[in-house]
This record gives sequence, structure tokens and C-alpha cells, in this order.
Amino acid sequence: MTSSILVTGGAGYIGSHTVRALREAGRRVVAYDSLELSEPSAVGDTPLVVGDIADHELVERTCREHDVSAIVHFAAYKNVGESMLSPGKYFRNNVDGTVRLLDAAVAADVRQIVFSSSCSVYGTPAVVPVDEAQPVHPESVYAETKAMVERVLRWYDEVHDLRSISLRYFNAAGASFDSAIGEDWTYALNLIPVAIRALLTGDQELQVFGDDFPTPDGTCVRDYIHVDDLAAAHVAAIDHLADGGDTTAVNVGTGVGSSVLEVLGAIEAVAGKPVPHRIVARRAGDPVATFSDTTRSRQLLGWRAQYGLQEIVETAYRWHLTQLERGS
Repeated sequence: MTSSILVTGGAGYIGSHTVRALREAGRRVVAYDSLELSEPSAVGDTPLVVGDIADHELVERTCREHDVSAIVHFAAYKNVGESMLSPGKYFRNNVDGTVRLLDAAVAADVRQIVFSSSCSVYGTPAVVPVDEAQPVHPESVYAETKAMVERVLRWYDEVHDLRSISLRYFNAAGASFDSAIGEDWTYALNLIPVAIRALLTGDQELQVFGDDFPTPDGTCVRDYIHVDDLAAAHVAAIDHLADGGDTTAVNVGTGVGSSVLEVLGAIEAVAGKPVPHRIVARRAGDPVATFSDTTRSRQLLGWRAQYGLQEIVETAYRWHLTQLERGS
């Protein structure tokens, strides 16, 4: 039997796009998800195991039954604000749950992991573009859980020969080009789905946190990466490990920064009407500008982003429009 790749959080936003990318690349895939914040329809006819990553017996059995050779690990809570209010929830699930997952993987003789990390491990970067040599300095419980798991993974390589790549990605956005899967704005906190929701439903006004930053238009600058590009990076990371690559961490971004007002302008151009918004005070801890140095992802993984803000906004808008139409 050909080996499989297990994708935890496989029915989630980035997970479902990665499941699709892996299958399109000819890989056998098994999705694993608690379905707490996702729907089984997101994985289509891909085999889906419903369970918790902390369930050692279920993870080990799944790995053995499907001859899993590598795991792509997305399953985690990711609300920064919530993490500061309920730190225990995040340490239990994101860190302890991952340790239990890794123990089950080792027991099933799985020795390759691609981990969904985050550029938030850097905190407020001293220099942009951000490269992997910059110090890890988390500024939220969520970011700390990602940094802790990266350290755990380095030790599991040392002790168990479990090699891993931690992908520190920037702002995932957009949807599949056929509008089959995308980000559910019910759970989303990110700028693009929240702005599109404000435009399409009118049920809320978008808040822009500050317009007095030292940027060309006064609003924060971020690196937005299309979710299909991000999925492709996970496929490249699996291939790198399969070829004997060492445990490491790699930034995944476009290297291009877009301001909040630039993003709103792109959405308005696609929709043909304005995004209802108002400027409010700065939010504590928001970096002025963050975007990726892409050198290492190109050199190590042979990967670079193919899409820009235009494709991100167009696919996201089509997806949300389709969802509204299906619900009507």
C-alpha cells in the first residue's frame, strides 16, 4: 500500500486547501479533525477521521491503518485575543495536544512533520523584511504556543529522529479559484473576510485600528499570502523532508507588504462599492509593518508565491458571494 499523509485540522481553512493540493499532487491523504470549528464537506471525498489530536490511541491507529509516512499539523486554536483571556485552553490544546500527537506519531513510526507555525513568533520585528535569523519573541499566548511547539519539535528530532519543518506563515487569505472552499467568516478575525462581510451584509462596520502609523497612508502594513500558495508550500515542505531535509523553520510569505487601506481599496475595486469602516485608536501591540524575507523559502524549498493581493481579493470575494447565494 502506498503511504499516506495525515493532515490534522484537515477540514479547516488552510488544512482543506492543503488536502486538496496534496491530492492534486498525487498523494494519498487522510484528514483528521475534531470538527469543532469546521465542516466535513470541506474535505470532499477525502477519508476523514473525526477526533482529538490528544487521543493517542486514535492517532496511532489511524497512522498504522493508513500507513502514514508524514503528518501536516494544523489543528490548533488561533484567536490571539482569546488566548490572552484563556491561556490554559491554548496551552492544553496547542502545546500539550501536540505533544500527545507527536508521541502517537513516534509510536506509529512516523518520522516527518510539517508544522503550521506563525510569523507571530517574532513579535514586533526590529527589522523588515523579516528573516529567520531574527529573534523569537512572542507577544501573545497564541504566539508563545507556536514557539513552544517549535522547540518541542527540535527536541523530538534530537531524541526520536522525528524531522520537521515549521512553516512560519504570514497572513493567509483568499479562497480556491473555483470557489469550492474558503474561509468561513463566522469564525474569521482577519481583515479581508471581515471587510468583505461588512461590505456584503452591512451587519457591522469595519474598524481600522489607527491611521497615524509611519507608513505611506498611515495604516499598518502586512504580508498577505494566497491560501493556495500556502498549501503549495506545505507540499514542498513534505517533499523536502522526504528527500532527507533537516529540522528547521522557514518563513512563508510573498515579501510584499500591503496596508489596510490598500486592502480595502482592492476589495472596493472588485465589489464596485465601498467597505463601511471607521478609523479608531491604535490597537496595543500592533506592529507598524511586517512582511517576509522570502530568500530561504526559495532556496530551501524551491517555493515562491504565485499570486498577489488582486487574486486574493478576487477569490475571497467570489467565495463569500457564493456562500451568501447558497444560504439564500
